[in-house]
Amino acid sequence: MREERLRTLDSLRSTPAITLSAWRGRSGRRYVVGIHDLAEPDLMEMDDAVVIAVRRDGAGIAQPVSVTSSGIGPRERLMQGWLAHVARSGATEMHIHRLAEGEDGRRAVIEDLDIRPVTQN
Repeated sequence: MREERLRTLDSLRSTPAITLSAWRGRSGRRYVVGIHDLAEPDLMEMDDAVVIAVRRDGAGIAQPVSVTSSGIGPRERLMQGWLAHVARSGATEMHIHRLAEGEDGRRAVIEDLDIRPVTQN
């Protein structure tokens, strides 16, 4: 599994561009994600999504820390607990994939990505 950075436009119709990237799973499928700062989470962005907590090494290479799935209206207290846990593990970004259909689809993405915790150096 690896990240594949995507090129995006600076802006579209005077709106700020969302930073996009993609992760390639074991199956070869590509999962496009929006990159968000872990320090300023927008829990609404996390509805019906696969959320990958990521840290970058000194060379800027993304290292997944943890992954979770959320349904509609994630319970804020639980998500805040997960966010605190991944922040302690060194994560600084959330990569949010919103294109999986339903809980079964999100589970399939998580299994394909096969993200295991990465140890902190």
